[in-house]
Amino acid sequence: MRLPLRPRTPLRTPLSLCLAAAAPLLITAVPPAHAADTTPSCAAPDARTFPLTTRIHDGPDTYEAGGGYATWYLDLTNTTARRCTAIHPVVVLVDQQRALKPAQPRLDFYDGTGPRPHPVRFATTDEAELVGAFDDGFPGFTVDPGRTLTVKVRLALAPDTGPNEITANAAVVQRHADDGDWVGQSNDYRFDVEAAPGSSTPTPATTAPSATTPPAEDFSFTDELARTGIGTAHLVLAGTSVLLVTAGALLLARRRR
Repeated sequence: MRLPLRPRTPLRTPLSLCLAAAAPLLITAVPPAHAADTTPSCAAPDARTFPLTTRIHDGPDTYEAGGGYATWYLDLTNTTARRCTAIHPVVVLVDQQRALKPAQPRLDFYDGTGPRPHPVRFATTDEAELVGAFDDGFPGFTVDPGRTLTVKVRLALAPDTGPNEITANAAVVQRHADDGDWVGQSNDYRFDVEAAPGSSTPTPATTAPSATTPPAEDFSFTDELARTGIGTAHLVLAGTSVLLVTAGALLLARRRR
């Protein structure tokens, strides 16, 4: 079932309320010369569809905690007549036990320009779902009209990850300075997690957070976004906030250097 469509809709209103703490950082980080963003928006040929068709494929059905990296791919297909730039996927991980911690999934992506992978940092919502933006100073992918860009992704799980079932989904955001558009949504990729051999990891029932105890590594702005809605929509907003704040922090660090 297709989720409610919000193509090319600026996220200013929700973000302005939920990123109050991050706003000074973004304002300081973005030089005045770049305040007026000229990135052209992706325009879908049909108002009912996303500009970028997105698909996760070729991932394994099972991961072993503490095992090596496994590879999967994310296809970004531009269905528009113009080039789509500054494209940042946002991976959402939802585990059945609600026990997955931000440090346990080790996700990297490749930008296609060299052998060095880019790490993805996860944040958790108050519903114990993880969001991670493809952004570590990376300017974003460019997808030409009518073309498909395939992004290589690798994933491993820390040895202390317990048995679980995880669903991965990728939302796609086009960044515009301190704003963004939701321009794509992938299929679900489900996989099982097996405990490391000889692991003494507690059973999921003892490790899952309670309804009254927030996850240990929460970000307040992500929490606030999670409270604004249900389903993938609020996770996309949370992921976008992570992306924008990360970008702002990196810009600020560079200016200081």
